[in-house]
Amino acid sequence: GGREAARRAVDRTIDLARIADLAGVESIWLLEDPDGWDAFAVLGAMARVTERIRLGTGVTSPYYRHPALLAASMSTLDLLSDGRAFLGLGRGQAEWFEQSLGMTVGKPVRALREAIDLLGQWWSPGMRATSGEAATEFAINDWERVFRPVQPRMPVYLAAVGPLALKLAGELADGVLFNDLSSITFMREAIESVRATASANGRDPAALAFYARTSIAITAEPEALYERRKGTVAAIHVLPGMERLLESPGFDTARIIADVRRAMRTEETLQAGGGFGQLRRAGDLDAAKRAIPNELMRELVVAGTVEEVRRRLRQLREIGITHVFLAAQGPGVTVESLGQLLGDLSDQPR
Repeated sequence: GGREAARRAVDRTIDLARIADLAGVESIWLLEDPDGWDAFAVLGAMARVTERIRLGTGVTSPYYRHPALLAASMSTLDLLSDGRAFLGLGRGQAEWFEQSLGMTVGKPVRALREAIDLLGQWWSPGMRATSGEAATEFAINDWERVFRPVQPRMPVYLAAVGPLALKLAGELADGVLFNDLSSITFMREAIESVRATASANGRDPAALAFYARTSIAITAEPEALYERRKGTVAAIHVLPGMERLLESPGFDTARIIADVRRAMRTEETLQAGGGFGQLRRAGDLDAAKRAIPNELMRELVVAGTVEEVRRRLRQLREIGITHVFLAAQGPGVTVESLGQLLGDLSDQPR
């Protein structure tokens, strides 16, 4: 049943964290959407079975978790992990919060900016926060917390797609998380603009981290993977503004996504406030997949032989990506097999 499956998924996720920690993986990022699990409960459990790996959200939102709760959740996770927590923050899908969950959304990028400001105040030695005079999204009046994170400065990464969010990342964040299936073209331009904003604000652009959620897979048959990953495009990249992630020379990505949106009936579902379940059920997935060329998927998916993947990783490093994600590992994964994979992907002589 559903309950048993959920329990097994949590057990496997926590076991995977233990294996990843021993194999030397740098960080684990847990999704938190309003229809799924509580990321912090699982991250807290992971914190107790790991020693080195960094743990955080990939991503949560200041609507779903009010900044005061975010301050508490992150401080708690940092204590549980002895200083290994980080915050991955994004705006989330405004339609869900407004239509289905009855929240006042206002201006999403302003909400991110104000949340980061408030968190910085709560995590400072004074542990008190008050909204700035220009604040429009959160009205916090001198609220004091009783404990703060172990780390003197908690890392905050933004899931940024649009120009306003990228500008905010350059001004205030420690780096950017790029969504799965983001094109080289999009990421190169985004990294350049974030670094330029950082420099203009007197910050060191070289200190920023850029995480590409690549889902790297070593496989002799990438074509089957392309077909499966088209489902991600049909669920995620059809959301408003997300088509920017796909921009690639030689492809009319605006037209492709318009066709996919039509097949998936994305706009009608979103206007009604529908979540991921409804978005998947409302559309014709086969028609949506037919609208997405395999050649475009080859540009977006990092998969193939070890040599091919290493070539792609060099390309990502050249445009400024500092960290890449592995695909979720199957049930048979061990510390040895994961360590071997990390070694195979590394360009460093062993």
